[in-house]
Amino acid sequence: MQKILIVEDDEKLRNELEIFLNNNGYEAKTLEEFKDTINKILEINPDLLLLDINLPEADGEYICKELRKKSEMPIIIVTSRDSEIDELLCINYGADHYITKPFNIQILLAKIGSLLRRTNNIGETNEKIDAKDFILNTSKSTIEKEGKIVELTKNEYKILHFLVQNREKIVSREDIMECLWDSESFIDDNTLTVNITRLRNRLGELGLKDILETRRGQGYILV
Repeated sequence: MQKILIVEDDEKLRNELEIFLNNNGYEAKTLEEFKDTINKILEINPDLLLLDINLPEADGEYICKELRKKSEMPIIIVTSRDSEIDELLCINYGADHYITKPFNIQILLAKIGSLLRRTNNIGETNEKIDAKDFILNTSKSTIEKEGKIVELTKNEYKILHFLVQNREKIVSREDIMECLWDSESFIDDNTLTVNITRLRNRLGELGLKDILETRRGQGYILV
């Protein structure tokens, strides 16, 4: 049974979420004290974390940022803060989803299920994927060809991994943005274009720049 940790200082909501998640096939746990929160979370090591921002001691944004230095656990921010700046900060700090209160609890459940399925699928992939023209190393975020290794940034790796999964299919810009951030609202075309250009440069270091083609008005394709 997958374990979900709820870090929320609103006792009523915390208890409601715990009961709801336990009734829907998860093992839900809660924190009721918020001193040394980061270490407590790491000790429990949940499969997924529901994290509020407005917490005593340290706020959720700081906790999210510090957790990402030590763990890849999925993090969903559940908060009353509805500003775009807060949402952008949390996504940049490594949160996987950002949900504002009040929220539809069934939508939250769907996001939890989707995120856990995706995380499990990533964990089941082979360490090295043979992508025909190169090897994609999933554990090191590198590409390899004929003994030469090129390192990728987090976003470059995510884009390339998504393209490899859809090899020889046109992938829309919107699909790539959703793959990267799970929310298109903070990603503009210029940002995506910069990431694609950098990825082409990385592929170019292996002599493979031309395998990533742009299909005008449609997206990109790895040929």
